[in-house]
Amino acid sequence: MPIRSMTGFARVSRSTPSGELVLSIKAVNHRGLDMHFHMPLDFDAVENALRAAVRKRIARGHIQVQVNLRRVDGSAVATVINEPLLRAWLDTFHDIARRFGIESQPDLNQALRLPGMMESRAEHSAMGSPADESMENDALAAAAEALDQLDAFRAREGAAIEDEIRMRSASIREMVQRMEEIRSRALPFFQQRLRDRLGEMLGSTQIDPARISQEAAILAERSDISEELVRLKTHADQADALLSAEGETGKKLDFLLQEMNRETNTILSKTGGLGETGLCLTDLGLAAKAEIDRIREQALNIE
Repeated sequence: MPIRSMTGFARVSRSTPSGELVLSIKAVNHRGLDMHFHMPLDFDAVENALRAAVRKRIARGHIQVQVNLRRVDGSAVATVINEPLLRAWLDTFHDIARRFGIESQPDLNQALRLPGMMESRAEHSAMGSPADESMENDALAAAAEALDQLDAFRAREGAAIEDEIRMRSASIREMVQRMEEIRSRALPFFQQRLRDRLGEMLGSTQIDPARISQEAAILAERSDISEELVRLKTHADQADALLSAEGETGKKLDFLLQEMNRETNTILSKTGGLGETGLCLTDLGLAAKAEIDRIREQALNIE
């Protein structure tokens, strides 16, 4: 399965007996699956089915589902006022005004905006019955079509992200190879640096060449970055493998990038004070670190 971006948008319009049903889905990146639905009250009973449909297709992301029904001419549903609710609201208003000595008149416009104050005649007669079966089928069909569009959108963006990550992983492997070549030439530098330091300390005293070689080898071992380079190259290979694997690639890749960043930090800490050789290694380590950061920016949007 190709990787998919967590960002996308889809919009579907369907003609129904009640009017034009418009369903849109907007997705952005998120650590988990966070769904939000904005629908008319007529569709409340359909929400659980829509949630299940989205959950089957999307593993991660902040998902906003918007449903609107544009009623055609002649299909407008008459509305009635929920008189018991209005009466209770007015009684409460007058009671509070009397108890606190407030001289004020109720605002009818404000009252009519209260949830449940205005009902369709069908809702009023059925006393809150759920949306009929045809409405649910229409909404689920529109959701399935929108999810197909969203998947196609996210797959296209995911392919572009994958290409960039593979390119930057290859760049990191190239930098590792160059650092390995530089490291292999570092021992003579350690020997010369140690000879110069000991010469300054001991003046004209004869220095045993074998002792210099031994101390230089110890110094080289302390500054050796071979293990870090091997792990960094291995992690770059693993990043490519994750892009071809199934499951939540984004989370696994984020953990792997943390390990790669740790290796580059260790390399940078070991290459300080090594003269021109160290500067070359430091430049390559910083470049590798920059590539890792760019991969992380892209990985944050992978499902």
